[in-house]
Amino acid sequence: MSDPTYTPPKIWTWDSASGGEFASINRPVAGATHEHTLPRGDHPIQLYSLATPNGVKVTIMLEELLALGHQEAEYDAWPIRITEGDQFGSGFVEINPNSKIPAMLDTSIEPAQRVFESGSILLYLAEKFGAFLPDNPAKRTETLNWLFWQMGSGPFLGGGFGHFYNYAPEKYEYPINRFTMEVKRQLDVLNRQLAECRYVAGEEYTIADMAIWPWYGALVLGRLYGAGEFLSVQDYPHLQRWAKEIDERPAVKRGRRVNRTWGDPSEQLPERHSASDF
Repeated sequence: MSDPTYTPPKIWTWDSASGGEFASINRPVAGATHEHTLPRGDHPIQLYSLATPNGVKVTIMLEELLALGHQEAEYDAWPIRITEGDQFGSGFVEINPNSKIPAMLDTSIEPAQRVFESGSILLYLAEKFGAFLPDNPAKRTETLNWLFWQMGSGPFLGGGFGHFYNYAPEKYEYPINRFTMEVKRQLDVLNRQLAECRYVAGEEYTIADMAIWPWYGALVLGRLYGAGEFLSVQDYPHLQRWAKEIDERPAVKRGRRVNRTWGDPSEQLPERHSASDF
């Protein structure tokens, strides 16, 4: 059966009751909805986030930096509960006017530097600490190719496939088929790339892996949207091999827990202020 046809009105108006699971936080305007001062800890880096795939990118990066011995990467991680609208508090909007997690404040410099968008945060930290981004121009460019590939491709997986397959109040054939086709194409892109090299951008573990793994690694490991069987993720063996290898890194195991507020209690660490919190 085909989906019912929707005829767009001449002028769109906001229906605050629509939108499914996230209707209460979706709105067509920006800016703060309430006054709220963000907490501050003692470490140079203050992270305001949640353990969604985009948030996990950054906590993995910070834990990997600490594992390398970069003590100036010590950080306080504070949860931003997006289903409760924390991202629209005035303090968070000052750091990220786009009201999306993650957002970071580097207080080691004066004035403190705000950094938002997960890809920008990864690049900022890589350049600040000289890690996980090759110095060689060709390798650096290849790493950035894949970093920005994820930033451009991820919305098709999350806001596209994930929304219509898992969160939308109705299940319609056309959008699910459309985004499933695109996600499987993306999985094939990664599988072909990983057939040729150990990590996404070559033989070095980089911020490209940290950006891609929380989305596509979680997907093929069966942790995202419950869609592993639906997408036949076993058909991507090189991607599976890479996802499992990254999953075993101690810093990745720690990073996955930070700002997590759901699931197995042993996997949750809503706030992180020191290594001893683990």
